[in-house]
Amino acid sequence: MSSADPARSDRFIDLSHTVKDGLVTYPGLPAPAMCDYLSREESRERYVDGVEFQIGRIDMVSNTGTYIDSPFHRYAGRKDLSQLDLERIADVEAVVVRARGADRAIDAAALAAPGVDLAGKAVLVDTGFSQYFGTPRYFEGHPFLTESAARFLVDARVALVGIDSLNIDDVADLRRPVHSLVLGADIPIVEHMTGLDRLPDTGARFFAVPVKIRGFGTFPVRAFAIAG
Repeated sequence: MSSADPARSDRFIDLSHTVKDGLVTYPGLPAPAMCDYLSREESRERYVDGVEFQIGRIDMVSNTGTYIDSPFHRYAGRKDLSQLDLERIADVEAVVVRARGADRAIDAAALAAPGVDLAGKAVLVDTGFSQYFGTPRYFEGHPFLTESAARFLVDARVALVGIDSLNIDDVADLRRPVHSLVLGADIPIVEHMTGLDRLPDTGARFFAVPVKIRGFGTFPVRAFAIAG
């Protein structure tokens, strides 16, 4: 079998962190515990010679790795993972907001791209903070959106909002205004992204589809984009 076309591979940009045993995504939440439910060695006893399988088992909270927030995460009775509109989370035109080196608090002015209509777009905020993922630094002084930024995004009728940081809100603000406003407008949120520096400012197609689970508000996604 021939190897993948390098030019085609470069079009697919992975925007997700890898979930692995012991990964701490958010302080205070347990890390995933992963093991074999059925190991290859055990499976050999069930099949003919030369045939083996592996079935994995994972125990984790749904806020693990790169994950999506549905409105149900914040509001009872609102859309859960199984009810998310695919047109908001798959094949969505992306607009990347460059906020590297900016103040921790990213306000509405930083999100306004001149001449770019954000309606129906996936707005992805590139802070560069994902470089610290998996280290203690990731849990300290993370960039976040302000309440005014959240109102701006809701008024702009964006399809989805993503950020490569610990939380889209300031974790010291227990009102969680960004989650409250954005999810209240049925706009999904993707947190703990990475690789946003590899995307063009506009024109990429974004995907972040979770497992179709009823009664869950959050779950990991394989977020990625197709550029060019």
